Amino acid sequence: MVLLALVLHWFSIDTAAKRRSFCKEVLVLHISALFEIVTAAILTLLMSDPVGSLAVRSCRTEKLSDWYTLLHNPNPHYDETLHCTQEAVYPLYTMVFIFYALSVVLMLLVRPWLVQHFLPKHGKMSIYAALYFFPTLALIQAVFGGLIYYSFPYVVIILSVISNAAHFAFKLDQSMQFLIVNTVTDIRNVVILLGHWLLHAYGIIAITQLQDPVFHSALVALVPLPAVFYILTARFTDPNKLHTD
Repeated sequence: MVLLALVLHWFSIDTAAKRRSFCKEVLVLHISALFEIVTAAILTLLMSDPVGSLAVRSCRTEKLSDWYTLLHNPNPHYDETLHCTQEAVYPLYTMVFIFYALSVVLMLLVRPWLVQHFLPKHGKMSIYAALYFFPTLALIQAVFGGLIYYSFPYVVIILSVISNAAHFAFKLDQSMQFLIVNTVTDIRNVVILLGHWLLHAYGIIAITQLQDPVFHSALVALVPLPAVFYILTARFTDPNKLHTD
């Protein structure tokens, strides 16, 4: 969820800036978002049990129901339900909400000054976007926290592949030569592509834990494959080349 918040920050900044290339003003806001997220994550760890440490002490989660104790209130003698449940996975559930709250506070303390100085016309839209997606993320965490805990590596891999394909699909020229040249020569495209690869690698490492270093490292080496596959096959999906009988 920390990575998702950072990616959404960067996406909203890039969208609000309405520029096709990196510049100093946009880069400053990207660095600001990274600083806000990293600082909020560190403060969240320091505030969680044990307080003052970057380590997290929590009960071991064994099944999905551990995350939804509210649905398992005891009902002795099938008479009256006792509402006495607590967070069985503490602090894994609540620390995400603490992180979101700290992220919003840090953003409101740091970002407006930078936006006013570097990108006064469009930069404020990235702040408004964050004030919308943080409550949405909090709602998703409240309802699907347990599912996310068990499935996030797979979700990261799937979303990175879809986002990577969408990035290439927005190019008007879908020829192999243009896709390769445009990706290599444009710093913005290089950074976006490397970001997708890092997310994909993170998902693979999270799933495998590199328990078999040789085999799992080989899987990580296949991270560029979706991008290469798209570039090689894009010409076959051109609607103008489809023929109907």
